[in-house]
Amino acid sequence: MRTIDRLLFVLALFFAIAAALALPARAAETCPFISAQELARAMPALKWSLISNQDGRGCIYQAGRGDTMMLTVFRNPDKDRARELYATFVKTLAERMPLSAVAGIGEEGQRGTSAAGAERQEASVVALSGDYILQITVYPTGRRADDALLGPLTEAARVAVANVSRSSERFGNCEWLTAADADGFLDTSTLTVQRTGAGSCMMFDREANTMITAVIATSRDTAVQMMKRAGPCTHVSIPELGSEAFGEHSCTKGNGNAVTIYVWKNGKQASIVFAPVKPHPESGSVERLKAVAGRVYGKL
Repeated sequence: MRTIDRLLFVLALFFAIAAALALPARAAETCPFISAQELARAMPALKWSLISNQDGRGCIYQAGRGDTMMLTVFRNPDKDRARELYATFVKTLAERMPLSAVAGIGEEGQRGTSAAGAERQEASVVALSGDYILQITVYPTGRRADDALLGPLTEAARVAVANVSRSSERFGNCEWLTAADADGFLDTSTLTVQRTGAGSCMMFDREANTMITAVIATSRDTAVQMMKRAGPCTHVSIPELGSEAFGEHSCTKGNGNAVTIYVWKNGKQASIVFAPVKPHPESGSVERLKAVAGRVYGKL
């Protein structure tokens, strides 16, 4: 698997973890990439409600008829990496729908809609702008994704691409993880440290072995319920990090090499994940990851 494909897998893993941790909450007030007024002007036929701004990385909307729209901004360490990742995004999207170039959205843009017989209908626009990639996708309910939807979606993308620099992502440092935390887990000579949001960090090496931390606000009762849930992983209590702390490893579903620790304090729960791409000496135990989790716990 090429490094860029591994990193796409890492991104999917990260957002899956974030979605799994997300709890029902009040709607986010603003999207940093497009205002409610701008979105209404671009897509007047649909009334969108903002559900989440994804920790400053993107925005999720729902419409009254059950449609979902996902706006995501991916920041990259440099323009070359951005262009490589953009090409992979376009290739992946082209496997699901015919694409055509669209002008006036960043440096390059592609858009398309799924075929009439596709099981899941979607309309999508992906664009490259400097170090950033913007993707906006609408999943309509009960109707086709057609040009009548794609045209307004393109106008929304045209507005949003001008604001991609508002992303909360940055490279080189993060408040929850440091390069020293990667010792013994990742290849520190090829390490990238990425702040993926105000409450989230990701570190990865050239092989896409990854360490992730995500912090959310949640109640102690919810944290305890998570601790008691049954699942496909070996479950370990970690009382030295609080009565709500536990770890999971050796999962029979998903990445069986991954190790995860959950800690809770002061109304916040943090997940600390080590996800190697192949079996690793630390895959089957939480012992070494507990030191990293302890440092995160101290910052909650």
